[in-house]
Amino acid sequence: MGRSASSAAPGAAAATAFTILSQLCGAAFLYALLKADGGWQVIGLLVLLGVGFFLLERFPWINDFVMASLTRVPLITTATAAVIVLGFPFLVGSNTYILHLLIVAQLYAVLALALNFQLGSANIPNFSTGASYGIGAYASALLALNFGMSFWLTLPIAALAATLFGFIIGIPSMRTRDTYLALVTIAFGVVVQQLLNNFDWTGGPNGLVGIPAPSLFGHSFASPLQVFGWKLPSQANFYYLSAALVVVAIVTAQRLHGSRIGLAWNALRADEIAAKAQGINVAWYKVLAFAVDAFLAAFAGTIYAFYVSYISPDNFTFLVSVTIMTMVIVGGMDNIFGVIIGAFLLTILPEKLRAFSDYRLLFFGVVVIGFLMIRPQGLFPQRLRQYGVHR
Repeated sequence: MGRSASSAAPGAAAATAFTILSQLCGAAFLYALLKADGGWQVIGLLVLLGVGFFLLERFPWINDFVMASLTRVPLITTATAAVIVLGFPFLVGSNTYILHLLIVAQLYAVLALALNFQLGSANIPNFSTGASYGIGAYASALLALNFGMSFWLTLPIAALAATLFGFIIGIPSMRTRDTYLALVTIAFGVVVQQLLNNFDWTGGPNGLVGIPAPSLFGHSFASPLQVFGWKLPSQANFYYLSAALVVVAIVTAQRLHGSRIGLAWNALRADEIAAKAQGINVAWYKVLAFAVDAFLAAFAGTIYAFYVSYISPDNFTFLVSVTIMTMVIVGGMDNIFGVIIGAFLLTILPEKLRAFSDYRLLFFGVVVIGFLMIRPQGLFPQRLRQYGVHR
């Protein structure tokens, strides 16, 4: 017999202890996955993870207890997460490969959160997130290479440029729905990639080379990072930068989810006709979802361009958009935490499954299908809204 959410509510001391313990366990699992060398080690960790999610599906009160603990002591939850994120590069040490995976995973987490506004909150299928990602990367790189602008100046300009394209694709998309809307976004993504591939001023298929590393207070991000006597690889600079962007994306997602905009998007997801009957400007909120998605995706694209110092149209293909959509679906639509977990798992797993050589993609597909069989609504499904005192 299942336990109710109220009976699973922990006390303050128990919530504090469990919150710290659960976050440390999550960090330990991530570290073990990143450090796993052999393919069978990865499979073993995935089996362990699958058993954990099976228990969550079989005994819902466990999930209720975990969420109640995290929300009971929000300051402890935030502080523990901050310590883990800030300390991870010190734990990894000089392993630049792991740092690279973490940077890419964080950027994909931002892209997944951006798409979640549409796919999760408003049920708008958008296959052009990869295009917005590319527009941000190319806009910032071109400004830096041709006009000598600094990274910090190109960041907002690239975001505004991508937002403009978000409006451009959003406005004509208002005349379509469901499958036809998806086809429009697919076409937009393909068009953007082909333009990047054929214009001379974008470097064509050769892309853009020599994008300068950003600097902050005289410290170049291409140089190692010195912290309290610790010497971290140069990738640590971009790790912290991408982590800061994830924080911005999480705060934005939380604020929008709890606002009238988030409510309007959820109304569109439930029933577009009913939402229109209640006076919601359906067209405006759809276009706004496209714009917000493009804005955040451009930030991620800018950081990626300055991190790798070389970009080409092959970095922003239709497959990128499909991958991001898969992250949202597997993690749990309209669930911020779930989307981030989905992004990390689906970024790290393909790399760790390289040990299986030609069967890597087969194993990856089996893992994704397996997780969706265990948790059909995503690893962390959408939760009901909690209404209380306005904060």
